[in-house]
Amino acid sequence: MRNCRLNLIDRTGRIASLPVLLVLLLVAGCRQDMQNQPKLIPQRGSEMFADHRGARPQVVNTVARGQLHEDSFFYTGVIQGANGYREEKNEMPFPVTLDVLKRGRERFNIYCTPCHSRVGNGLGEIVERGYKPAANLHDQVRLAQPISHYFYVMTHGYGAMPDYSSQLTPVDRWAVAAYIRALQLSQAAKAEDVPVGVAVRSLKDVAAESGHTEFAEPWTLPSTAIQAYPHDVKQGTPALAPANPADPEIKIPLSKPAPAAAK
Repeated sequence: MRNCRLNLIDRTGRIASLPVLLVLLLVAGCRQDMQNQPKLIPQRGSEMFADHRGARPQVVNTVARGQLHEDSFFYTGVIQGANGYREEKNEMPFPVTLDVLKRGRERFNIYCTPCHSRVGNGLGEIVERGYKPAANLHDQVRLAQPISHYFYVMTHGYGAMPDYSSQLTPVDRWAVAAYIRALQLSQAAKAEDVPVGVAVRSLKDVAAESGHTEFAEPWTLPSTAIQAYPHDVKQGTPALAPANPADPEIKIPLSKPAPAAAK
């Protein structure tokens, strides 16, 4: 009987201590150290820093991985001139190989020919739909422009031409610029430019053999074209195409005199 009573007391004591332990554990878990720690929450203020901003500004000159763009000329097409202005250069940032020219021709035929045509005379197919004639890449103005100018125009756009920085990577833009220069040389080539031993054939003969004599005829603007500027004969007619002045004269009418004040 005594042993049974002791066992009952022992069990009762254990049963009574269990709620106490649970309460102690619960109280111990109510500490707010982790909840109130000085952590930074996005888009919230903070008392930790003097400017009371939780989000810290980036370190000056921080560059994301893969976006260093250390070669400024490769990515911009311009250099810092001695006078402080940006200057274009008549050179490529990497050697021009046959593969580079093939890539440039492929990209040019995809993105440039709708406006400039495959020979670059500015009479692409889109002109027949009423679009303004594009620049003739063979006139005296474009021939005198440095090769990086074409990269800059493809990057930022010019006039009615939008930029093609989304469609063409920097290396492709340079490849197209190199192909434009090769295209210019091909359209103004002379017989003495051909290496010795290479046969030179007339375009008219090649067109006649192919059954398309119109290929050797002068290119003309369709009646649906919108010619913004009159033809400038001083620019010449490379590739038998009309040329447009690069910087047409802009005339601003004089302001009308202000009306006399009422007396």
